[in-house]
Amino acid sequence: GMKISFLSQYIQKFINETWLERYGSVLPQETLMLLWSLIVSMYCMGGMIGCLCSGYLSAKFGKKKCLLFNDVVLITATLHTGFSRRAKAFEMILAGRFLEGIAAGIHMNAHVQYAGEISPKKLRGFINVTSSVFLALGKTVARILGLRELLGTEDMWHVLLSFSGLVALIQLLFLPFFPESPPYLLLQKEDKAGCL
Repeated sequence: GMKISFLSQYIQKFINETWLERYGSVLPQETLMLLWSLIVSMYCMGGMIGCLCSGYLSAKFGKKKCLLFNDVVLITATLHTGFSRRAKAFEMILAGRFLEGIAAGIHMNAHVQYAGEISPKKLRGFINVTSSVFLALGKTVARILGLRELLGTEDMWHVLLSFSGLVALIQLLFLPFFPESPPYLLLQKEDKAGCL
């Protein structure tokens, strides 16, 4: 969500150009600010919905399946934001940011619980801290990638918006090799042997 502030001038220019090409008129400044505000706030609205849904999804499907499903949502979101420029549709950024927010909301809850439940007792506290550490690391990487020398340019802003899809793809490929959460196996599947 942090990387959007670096790109405001490029995205607003993209919205203006798209509007002009579609409707043949200049977008009023008030409407541009409204659209920009929606793009920024869609992430938060999606995050709120994701947080509210994560408990139900984790309980019903298990934390591992919930995280795998979440990776698909995040990849879909980043495809929306990544291809918005090529499709000349700023609405795709709105949809992508909303889906990214949902994915972030689900992930922030399910990941901490899942990591704590599958980790050995001796490492449980350390593993639970990884969520905060990687959140800070992600913000740092986004700031670095947002530099004008890297992806923070008019030609590459859409790539920066879709970069988090790479992390989701890596998790989607490797998470199936991790065990299911023991509480889910015991309480939902009644698999005592699988918990050990």
